[in-house]
Amino acid sequence: MQEVFDFLKKCNTYYLATVEGDQPHVRPFGTVNLFEGKLYIQTGKSKDVSKQIGANPKIEICAFNGEKWIRVQASAVSDDRREAKVNMLDAYPNLKDRYSADDDNTQVLYLKDGVATISSFAGEPKVIRF
Repeated sequence: MQEVFDFLKKCNTYYLATVEGDQPHVRPFGTVNLFEGKLYIQTGKSKDVSKQIGANPKIEICAFNGEKWIRVQASAVSDDRREAKVNMLDAYPNLKDRYSADDDNTQVLYLKDGVATISSFAGEPKVIRF
């Protein structure tokens, strides 16, 4: 899982895919954090992405670092604990002007049953399960 975190962190931006009905939705994300041995992402509960994950927690992430790309399949599980929110906001202090660990909007989610595949045009893909 550390390798997955490091890859996404170095990319700065990754793309998160959800589904609504039969329509996929992809958008850029930038938050990724390790907390209590789990990989976390963050969003706002008022956003469509939160509603889509609530209806269908299966997500996919994709990022490219210029040489290799990663695809992560997982289920996103909401963690409403204040400690998890504080940890994420401490890792991304620039979010504190829009989010708070004590508001009703901040949502942190950990990735469950994750399968990451790191690929390139040369060599075999590397699969990491977490």
